[in-house]
Amino acid sequence: MIIRQIFTDGIAHSSYLLGGNNTCAVVDPDRDIDVYMDVASEMGWKITHVLETHLHADFISGHMELMERTGAKIVVPASANCIFDSMKVSKGDSFEMEDMVIEVLETPGHTPEHVSYVVTDRSRGEVPVCVFCGDTLFVGDVGRPDLFPGRAEELASKLHDSLHEKLLKLPDHCEVYPAHGAGSLCGRSMAAKRSTTIGYERLYNYALNISDREDFIHSLTENMPKAPDHFSRCSEVNKRGPELLDDLPSLKAIPPADFSKMVEDPDTVVLDIRCYEAFGGRHIPGAYSIDLKSNFATFTGWLLPPDRNILLVSDSPEHASEAAVWLHRVDLDRIIGFLEGGMHAWAMAGLPTEHLCQVSSPELDNMVRDEEEFILVDVRASSEFRSGHIDRAVNIPVEEIRHSYKELDPGAKTLVICGSGHRSSMAASILQQNNFSDVHNVSGGMTGYNAAGFGPDCPLCALPWASSGKGKKDE
Repeated sequence: MIIRQIFTDGIAHSSYLLGGNNTCAVVDPDRDIDVYMDVASEMGWKITHVLETHLHADFISGHMELMERTGAKIVVPASANCIFDSMKVSKGDSFEMEDMVIEVLETPGHTPEHVSYVVTDRSRGEVPVCVFCGDTLFVGDVGRPDLFPGRAEELASKLHDSLHEKLLKLPDHCEVYPAHGAGSLCGRSMAAKRSTTIGYERLYNYALNISDREDFIHSLTENMPKAPDHFSRCSEVNKRGPELLDDLPSLKAIPPADFSKMVEDPDTVVLDIRCYEAFGGRHIPGAYSIDLKSNFATFTGWLLPPDRNILLVSDSPEHASEAAVWLHRVDLDRIIGFLEGGMHAWAMAGLPTEHLCQVSSPELDNMVRDEEEFILVDVRASSEFRSGHIDRAVNIPVEEIRHSYKELDPGAKTLVICGSGHRSSMAASILQQNNFSDVHNVSGGMTGYNAAGFGPDCPLCALPWASSGKGKKDE
């Protein structure tokens, strides 16, 4: 038995190939299946099964792609009520792959239909060697049960049983292979390590050490991070079976004149994926700013309207293609094409542009000290804001700016700040869409503000998957 883990940065997703001598299964696959095809070819495996632990909320799965390409049998929880051709499994079911026996445990909690796959390698022994537990148990955490409105306490109670009555009944040596790691919003405090064992989690997982059911439910239903908008869409798409990527229109380069006409369509949005500094220099009026190097998948899935066509502005065709891959991962399939020649060609064609002034940390500090008239909007998460902020800032998390901009004065000088400059540029672009005439982005965000000596250092700011920072301490 051989296990190959595939980790997708950006959505912090772990998928797996479980193989024997000649065949393998792919567990919780990403939509972009070439990596699985390449590994299977390298190992000399035929892909015969695709195992889905649940209907994933944070990404579009690759089960239909793999079935189309390889003829593999898709294994899904029976209670998911999937409408595509599949092998539907429930409690007590098992099947074999070469020397391996794969048993099904029903482990609801993160989602109502969740199952885990327990593997016994009979070539070596008769006890379970590993479990693919999806989003039920993570390294250092457990799956969040609050993704279904009105069902959080019910699902948290079921999660308690799934963990204590099922997964923790497995041997301590049993290896645990979860579907996500640190950086995913499918949990709250996952560790960066990408696999673990039942025994280690039994000892050191905070959630498993909350023995009282009511305390467990309270812990898992209070102060959870917000779930992005696409979490409410992807599960349903995975249930009915995503459209095949080969059936979607190919990405095309669009000359500026044609691009300009398409921009006028109210069913179309422009997504500028360049760095926020380049966006600040000049951009197409009304464009969204979401830097490809930011947490791109999460924020495009969160901020972009899913019922609109998407036009891309990028530095290169390669970046546009990369962005399209990420957009497809979060159910944004209506991508028309990208601006041929980029913003240089747009400007050379004499077409209109806007700019977004970038304010440095020293400039911001001078403005604060001089008590200038301006509004400072901090678009970090509420928990980040509470950890420390500039005294005069008002906190509107970036995803809320789409609606809460109405509480602000569009004629006032408005500065937007986050942890680094990425989220603030996103928010500033949305303000510009809504006729805010004097918007500025704080370049470097609270991280730069702290580094310049205007606020205390924050160790979290150095983490690559976090953008938290401390400014002046709360009073």
